[in-house]
Amino acid sequence: MTAHDQMRAMLDQLMGTARNGESNRYSTKFYDNKVCKSFLLGCCPHEILASTRMDLGECPKVHDLALRADYENAAKSKDYYYDVDAMEHLQAFIADCDRRTEAAKKRLAETQEELTAEVAAKANAVHELAEEIGKKLAKAEALGEAGQVEESMKLMSEIDELRARKAKAEQEYRSAIPASSYQQQKLRVCEVCSAYLGIHDNDVRLADHFGGKLHLGFLAIREKLIELEKTAGPRQKELRRNGRREGGSFDDDRARSRFVGSRELDRRSRALVRDKDRDRRDNRGERKPSSERPERTDRSERRRSKSRERRTRSRDRHSRDRDRDRRDRDRDRDRDRRRRTRSRERSRR
Repeated sequence: MTAHDQMRAMLDQLMGTARNGESNRYSTKFYDNKVCKSFLLGCCPHEILASTRMDLGECPKVHDLALRADYENAAKSKDYYYDVDAMEHLQAFIADCDRRTEAAKKRLAETQEELTAEVAAKANAVHELAEEIGKKLAKAEALGEAGQVEESMKLMSEIDELRARKAKAEQEYRSAIPASSYQQQKLRVCEVCSAYLGIHDNDVRLADHFGGKLHLGFLAIREKLIELEKTAGPRQKELRRNGRREGGSFDDDRARSRFVGSRELDRRSRALVRDKDRDRRDNRGERKPSSERPERTDRSERRRSKSRERRTRSRDRHSRDRDRDRRDRDRDRDRDRRRRTRSRERSRR
């Protein structure tokens, strides 16, 4: 985006669609159904998670900073209940994320070596201290970049104390299990973004996770949902009493278009898990029976289709080459036969 485009976007965000006195400049209004109401309140997951591992792609609804400015100006004199719309959107999105987190925990329980209650408690203690260190380290780095050196140094002193506690907890965990089992990576699922965290992850890796765009994006979404549930939750009941919405829900078309992001995230997560499981089996040289293999994704199906087409074209090309070689051999044989025939006739004369 050029500097000129950035200035235009800033003016649109501040003054709305009619900043130049052009009331008919935009055919779309902020209250149209095709405008993303979550974006108007600054909490659309498509925008927050853009350019992350869980990028949902472009939102199916309209995002425009000028329309957001129009809504903010209009909301001063009238209640449009768009915060209720955004709350229901985020509730559906977070519900899918939480289901994915529980599924990841279940997979870990099935695949990881089962620990006794005492050892599991010690492992969880190491995980909790490591996560606290990662969060504080990410915050200290952010404060340092913002120029708040004293606050950053104060956090670093707290991190040193946590590291000492973590070293002690690791020693207790190490002494509670066999030496051969200690090197095995014990994983834990992040409650915010569903990522896997290992018990042997170092502080830098944890700081990168807790300070990364994906984790912070999910954290912002969850915090916005808590805020909306406090402010918009009571007004949702008021909206139902007024009869503006039957049963407090949208019609099917609006619900499908608004909640597509959460379902897409869930679908992509399942596809990633299937790909990882398939790669792990391939590396071990194991193949499940066809009846037990997971359903293949559309992308892999397209790749196989293209591969089959290439093989078909290759076979056709080789077949044409063989036919051409056969014709050439037949032609040469006929030519030699005619030459020998003419030679015999000349010899008789």
